[in-house]
Amino acid sequence: MSNADIVIRGITKTFSLGAKSVEALRGIDLDINKGELVCIMGASGAGKSTFLHILGTVERPTSGQVTYEGRDIFGMDDEELSEFRNKNIGFVFQFHHLLPDFTALENTIMPALIGGVGMKEAKEMALEILKNLGLQDRIDHKPSELSGGEQQRVAIARALIMKPSLLLADEPTGNLDTASGNLVFDMLLKMSDLYKTTLVLVTHNDAFSKSMPRLIRMRDGLIEEDIRR
Repeated sequence: MSNADIVIRGITKTFSLGAKSVEALRGIDLDINKGELVCIMGASGAGKSTFLHILGTVERPTSGQVTYEGRDIFGMDDEELSEFRNKNIGFVFQFHHLLPDFTALENTIMPALIGGVGMKEAKEMALEILKNLGLQDRIDHKPSELSGGEQQRVAIARALIMKPSLLLADEPTGNLDTASGNLVFDMLLKMSDLYKTTLVLVTHNDAFSKSMPRLIRMRDGLIEEDIRR
């Protein structure tokens, strides 16, 4: 019996492409402790994003089990899973996916409003996070009025508004220049520490991977290496 916060056992994922089947994940076993900073690397097609989607409950596995604090999450129905995701998991993607007609503040508060938080409290929560991300002077700006790095920081704020226990970041600096990417990475580490959030980061950036205490390398749908520093 594992005492880890997140326990993954025997996860597989098969996609059907016409008459063919593609095994994206071929049996993943992994424990992730609360507050860990985990970097995942691997070539394109290794299964990194598919694994992250399952860890984030966006996709269900073909087989296997994922438990959060002892709770079998894929034993939930879709409505229960959606509610669990909203309250416990934050996402940051390569593309910010901000709503173009909404300001930074409005984009940030959306998950809180969906989760049933009142407008006044949601605004207070969002303003605190945006300030911690250095965006207090940009709250009324729409995405088109922000730089790429600022857009990603708003995406981080949106991901953290519900104080999730798990933050998943899939190539969050992939579309940014080096300076902006480094700032976004530093902010991810800072915010994970500030809010005591477990961070799982998928990246191709070797410098980022060396800054994180745990590195997982994937290959062909399997974990090839699991290095703790």
